[in-house]
Amino acid sequence: MPALQARILESLDAIPAGQWDALHAGDHPFVRHAFLSALERTGCLRVDWGWAPHHLTLWDDDTLVAAAPMYLKANSHGEFVFDFAWAHAYAQHDLEYYPKWLCGVPYSPVTGPRLLAPTPELRHALAVAMAELCKAQELSSAHVNFHPQDEDPAFGDDWLLREDIQYHWNNHNGWQTFDDYLAAMDAKHRKNIRQERARVERSGVTFRTVHGDEAGDADTEAIHGFYLQTFAEYGNSPALTLEFLRDIARTMPRQLVLFIAELDGAAIAGALCLRSTDTLYGRYWGSHAQLPGLHFETCYYQGIDYCLRHGLTRFEPGAQGEHKIARGFLPTIVRSRHWIADPRFRDPLGDWCAAERRDVRRHAAQLHRHSPFRDDGMRT
Repeated sequence: MPALQARILESLDAIPAGQWDALHAGDHPFVRHAFLSALERTGCLRVDWGWAPHHLTLWDDDTLVAAAPMYLKANSHGEFVFDFAWAHAYAQHDLEYYPKWLCGVPYSPVTGPRLLAPTPELRHALAVAMAELCKAQELSSAHVNFHPQDEDPAFGDDWLLREDIQYHWNNHNGWQTFDDYLAAMDAKHRKNIRQERARVERSGVTFRTVHGDEAGDADTEAIHGFYLQTFAEYGNSPALTLEFLRDIARTMPRQLVLFIAELDGAAIAGALCLRSTDTLYGRYWGSHAQLPGLHFETCYYQGIDYCLRHGLTRFEPGAQGEHKIARGFLPTIVRSRHWIADPRFRDPLGDWCAAERRDVRRHAAQLHRHSPFRDDGMRT
């Protein structure tokens, strides 16, 4: 490989969208230039919230050949790979854990490309540069969250591996309709889902599926209002702005998917999703009404219906939630990598990660036993 130059960029707008998007397959919504730059331009990322863009790029003369979306983090919020115990351990030894360097997508626990490069060699070069620059900048650590398994070879043995569980829907069996999907389940789970959907239908609620280029101002305002309400109910601070939602509706018109529940002509609930060519990603939901089954219909069943209509084979509805298993979302292992600069912490944390992986795998096997599907071959 030629000698490459590493550059840190504090704004994604420093790179033309076409150059950035040429480094990856292009259809994964969360690493598209349009999505990441919109977070920066519309007030979703702020230094006082702990997010400072610090993107790693590799150049061959004036040609961008590899990149990674990266941020200096002053805390561990909005990441979904929890390392608060690690920060506490540093504090107990009077050492600074923050700032750390995070490669990932803000507020989005979604697996997807992280080392954006066309070849394995360039992906490895990114990982090497990440570790070298982490040390040169005197940062405690570098982290790559929710990377796909095929990026594993890019990381050396000094990158610690963590695993966790999410719940994903997969159409490995060529289901064409929702009834096909239900027919694969045992009678109890099939009956429960039908009852949940029937309750919503009897209440008079109807649904609209709206893509970004179909969304009017009232639609984006309604969805953003539901998002704000959900965060307020849980006592969390919302980060996404209405301007961000309108921006990606314009720049990613067919990748933004909104499910809007209406009663008597008024929007009462909604879910915000994004999609690639084969996967639907559920991100946020909210409701102004408390109706039996409304959450499951809005967040899960409308999404499954959408996948079946549009030929998508995967639906990731968000992090956590063992209740998703009964609705056909099975345990799935997700991964992250961590480079720890201080060897006094690296080895103990390596042992900790190994023990955590064993526990996660054991728990995933236990959860699979609760699969609602009749065919054991569908439990994997």
